[in-house]
Amino acid sequence: MDFRALFLGLAFALMWSSAFTSARIIVAEAPPILALALRFAISGGVGVALALAMGQTARLTRGQWTAVVVFGICQNALYLGLNFVAMQWIEASLAAIVASVMPLLVAVCIWVLFGERTRPLGVAGLIAGTLGVALIMGTRVQGGADMLGIVFCLIGVMALTAATLAMRGVSGGGNLMMVVGLQMLVGSAVLTPLGFALETWDVTWTPRLITALAYTTLVPGLAATWVWFTLVDRIGATPAATFHFLNPFFGVVVAALLLGERMGIADAVGVIVIAGGILAVQVSRMRA
Repeated sequence: MDFRALFLGLAFALMWSSAFTSARIIVAEAPPILALALRFAISGGVGVALALAMGQTARLTRGQWTAVVVFGICQNALYLGLNFVAMQWIEASLAAIVASVMPLLVAVCIWVLFGERTRPLGVAGLIAGTLGVALIMGTRVQGGADMLGIVFCLIGVMALTAATLAMRGVSGGGNLMMVVGLQMLVGSAVLTPLGFALETWDVTWTPRLITALAYTTLVPGLAATWVWFTLVDRIGATPAATFHFLNPFFGVVVAALLLGERMGIADAVGVIVIAGGILAVQVSRMRA
């Protein structure tokens, strides 16, 4: 892992984690599903336009089309859609913490379903991560956190885990920005009819909402996704996934700075334990 890969990983973790805070701002003043569909339509259109300007085409490999469809549905429509809906009722920091367990779920599924060898360090990481999540969940539930919102976040992270497992072994092949743009358009296509069926387009346009929507469209939406695929292509999926251990920390810090969300001692301990567990799991997988 060279300096550029380290920079890309840190940038991805920060951008990805900040999306929960901007989403929390958006859903306070706009219908979540339709707002997310609009975000994907804009991000996808910009991504495709950039790809064409870069000389890329939509002549993708079979693996790339698989990535477009799988991530468009599982990551964009299900994972982010459920998170946007959930953040009407729960804090951005809690949503970020729930989402951060994805690498742990992937490791468990690979261990159980595919029989991949797990070293003692990885087992210890899984146990630590589970205990950290249990600590935070217990504290938040006792503090009155909405259970339906938590369930939506859990279902969403399971959908992202399924997408990650489905993409095992799928190669790149170029046209990276085109893949990023198209998978966002797929998410918009899935969410738009659902949003009009369930919601009313009742939006309070404020400078805060416009700024949050523009930010989440261009930074976590477009830039972070491109950075992630670039990082995976540079150093591989397993080493790249080590940067997920920063997500619970960055997610909580950004929510505290921008939204004033408070974090108790139990939350801080849980975040540290989860982050350490994720790092241990990924390091053990790299060594394996």
